[in-house]
Amino acid sequence: MAQAASAPGGSRRSSACGRRAARCIVGWRRRRWWWWWWWWWCGAGQRRVWRAGTMASWASLSPSIVEYFEGEDFYRCGYCKNESGSRSNGMWAHSMTVQDYQDLIDRGWRRSGKYMYKPVMNQTCCPQYTIRCQPLQFQPSKSHKKVLKKMLKFLAKGEISKGHCEDEPMEPTVEDAVAGDFALITKLDAQCDLRTLSGDFRESLESEEKKKIKSSKKEESNELIQSQDIEEKLGSGEPSHSVKVHTVPKPGKGADLSKPPCRKAKEIRKERRRLKLMQQNPAGGLEGFQAQCEPPALFPAKAKSNQPKSLEDLIFESLPENASHKLEVRVVRSSPPSSQFKATFQESYQVYKRYQMVVHKDSPDKPTVSQFTRFLCNSPLEAENPPNGPDCGYGSFHQQYWLDGKIIAVGVIDILPYCVSSVYLYYDPDYSFLSLGVYSALREIAFTRQLHEKTPQLSYYYMGFYIHSCPKMKYKGQYRPSDLLCPETYVWVPIEQCLPSLENFKYCRFNQDPEAVDEGRCKDPDRLQVFYRKAVMPYGVYKKQQRDPSEEAAVLQYAGLVGQACSERMLLFRS
Repeated sequence: MAQAASAPGGSRRSSACGRRAARCIVGWRRRRWWWWWWWWWCGAGQRRVWRAGTMASWASLSPSIVEYFEGEDFYRCGYCKNESGSRSNGMWAHSMTVQDYQDLIDRGWRRSGKYMYKPVMNQTCCPQYTIRCQPLQFQPSKSHKKVLKKMLKFLAKGEISKGHCEDEPMEPTVEDAVAGDFALITKLDAQCDLRTLSGDFRESLESEEKKKIKSSKKEESNELIQSQDIEEKLGSGEPSHSVKVHTVPKPGKGADLSKPPCRKAKEIRKERRRLKLMQQNPAGGLEGFQAQCEPPALFPAKAKSNQPKSLEDLIFESLPENASHKLEVRVVRSSPPSSQFKATFQESYQVYKRYQMVVHKDSPDKPTVSQFTRFLCNSPLEAENPPNGPDCGYGSFHQQYWLDGKIIAVGVIDILPYCVSSVYLYYDPDYSFLSLGVYSALREIAFTRQLHEKTPQLSYYYMGFYIHSCPKMKYKGQYRPSDLLCPETYVWVPIEQCLPSLENFKYCRFNQDPEAVDEGRCKDPDRLQVFYRKAVMPYGVYKKQQRDPSEEAAVLQYAGLVGQACSERMLLFRS
């Protein structure tokens, strides 16, 4: 009976559970694509967010957020002056991690302010090939040494060399073709402001920006200062970490420019005499030579007297105590702007304004503060300071050249996981006789070698674009060894192997293997990440909500240009 009585109750409970289960199944069917996405996203182990309420956490994770512009636009070429010959793809970066930008420039992208662009290599009038130098194997050429010696003579005795150094390049204009069209970037800057994003997302980013400004004050102690007079800098009372010159002139190696040049020949004679004594008396030859009052500390340096001087020896050669000028290089973070950057902003801008007016013949009203800020100060790169990274961290910086207490030149650079990327250089035209374009490039190569000591994987110096069809831009090929990026397979090829082809054709595929393909190409567009209606989702989910055929074409074009890795990490904003 008990069993029989329990049967109806059990049946009712079973029926209720069945109805609830049915409702759950219906709900599951309605939401299963979201659960599928959640399972996939967790399995990928990447950053994730579901609703607008968690946007602040997204901002703290600092993802790359971009808006892609469909199609290929024609612009006025800044090199051959063709009114509509320059063709490129572009996107606006609201924020970007340094790793994503590293991967993008390894696929032919470059930035101008927050605008990212990639030339359509087989259609643009002046194909622009990404070029990188290998600083660890770099040896300055004869013309490079002349520039460095010219600087040393000026600093030591105030000598101003007459004429220009042979093979001295014409200083480049803004490093990219698109950035030459100021009206275009100004328009995009207005259209792609954070106002185009959702209100919640904008607020979270603005909140995060305020936090970055506060935290940047703590990072300012990591800004580097490289002085031409190392000993004076070390004794100036500044924190020891602010001097990061990794090769200090060895005793006896620094040439005193106030003494006659015969001093080198005298040192060679001493070296020969020392070697002769060592051959005659291997055991006591060294002691006999020391008895002639030659300091023992000189011998390690003298043993290398016949070797060519390194780049650091030439840059940081010691100066006399009564040197006419003092040069120091300060590396200050430009984004987010440090207090030192803010304090020198106006002085830096005035140098830029004079440079544009004198060198590039701009009218006085064209080099505005907003233009300067937009192109050379604003950056989408997120500042990162990992413990195994360089002391100054990763991100965007200004390398300021201070001569006797005033700025005479500024190199705009990005420090990325594997390279120092040169963005632009501007200088005071009154000091053009110092060949500051060449000098700054050599200093940036030396700076890359310096950063490599702390961060071994950081071992390349990217010089922007090499344009073989533009004579004034071919000078970048003089910094050897260097490589050019194949525009089809995105592998690096030594420039010596590329030049014969470039002599015959503007556009070339450098990879000689006809079977080789782009290994980083986008193979699964459905895994591309989209930010849409306050949520992040894979493109495979997003496209089910869209019925516009052109939408898919734009997204697939974007995926093909950025590659699989970046398409999965970066968020493609869709309105």
